[in-house]
Amino acid sequence: MSLESAATVPLFAEFPFEWNYIRSIIVVSLYVSVAAVALSTLCSLPIALAVGFTDFRGKGLLTSIINTGMGFPSVVVGLAVLFTVSNEGPLGSLELVFTREAMIMSQFVLAAPVVTGVSLAAVSSVEQNVRDAAYAMGGTRLDVALVTIKEARYGIATAVLAGFGRAISEVGSVLIVGGNIASADGTSKTRTLTTAIQLEAQRGRFETAMILGVVLLAIVLVVNGIVVRLGSDGGGYR
Repeated sequence: MSLESAATVPLFAEFPFEWNYIRSIIVVSLYVSVAAVALSTLCSLPIALAVGFTDFRGKGLLTSIINTGMGFPSVVVGLAVLFTVSNEGPLGSLELVFTREAMIMSQFVLAAPVVTGVSLAAVSSVEQNVRDAAYAMGGTRLDVALVTIKEARYGIATAVLAGFGRAISEVGSVLIVGGNIASADGTSKTRTLTTAIQLEAQRGRFETAMILGVVLLAIVLVVNGIVVRLGSDGGGYR
């Protein structure tokens, strides 16, 4: 056996464990982020439609609060969620500390303002004469809402993808509420791409950290590429 082939044997011998480890991290990251964004979309879209359709006192203030929520410090959100699910918190009986469900909660709090804010901007960009035409044709409020959603579909899709980008790249809150835990067999329980990169870099396992970093970068680039494509196809938000 040559010196070169002998040097490569240990590296390839580690690959099955490493790839199982990496694959489990990717699965956990996607599961947590997709679940959080799906829940935030279900909550955020009705809010964006309600605020966008209605003129009321304090609407500007509420919009400002929503937009401010896009910049929530992640560690503060993590601490708040950790307190909520801890033994002393209101959800302590559910035993959610260091679970994927707690991570979904924290990412939900971070993604919801993004989805709401961008969706609200998209809904507000729909011209009033489109709504008036729907009303003139005998449409109900639900019909008008559906027409508005159709007109603002590119902006709403951008909002969902932006929320996913916010969630998948999060590190502070998921580290606090999830604990960055992996099982003895090397599979992830609450370890995500971002927290795993941090841990592997601290351990000096830069090859694994780089692989995880490339995967995360690829996911973010794909999401951003879809957002740009939707924006160009839809002419801005529409």
